[in-house]
Amino acid sequence: MSVQYFTVEGLKRLQDELNQLRTVERPKISQQIAEARDKGDLSENAEYDAAKDAQGLLELKISKLEEIVASARLVDESKLDTSKALVLSKVKIKNKTNGQVMTYILVAENEADLKLGKISVTSPIGKGLLGKSVGDTAEIAVPSGKIEFEIIEISR
Repeated sequence: MSVQYFTVEGLKRLQDELNQLRTVERPKISQQIAEARDKGDLSENAEYDAAKDAQGLLELKISKLEEIVASARLVDESKLDTSKALVLSKVKIKNKTNGQVMTYILVAENEADLKLGKISVTSPIGKGLLGKSVGDTAEIAVPSGKIEFEIIEISR
């Protein structure tokens, strides 16, 4: 079980999902199993088999989320070192080839959302930026080759 770092918002979202699965989805599937069982012979009951399969998948998902929540650690954003790109750092980078400037927030894999500018520290760009300081160049391997990014700014 590996430690994963979360913001308060990210951990709350994960806990809410886990609570939803436990309190709403689990009873719903139990009800489906009970209804299918009432329909007679279980050996030829496709509804019962489907409900049992759905229950197995749900329990697996609940188990995985419980494991993540158990190993989750909150990151205190007020204590972040802005001299280096770390988890929860807001990093402004410039593509040295085309001059395009982008800003990303480095987050845990579960919180990544490119539309919101949040990239995972396990992604190629995220890995390449970790530990870099302002003025450093990050050479990042992407499917089309290598791209060099200059670190312009790091903030919280």
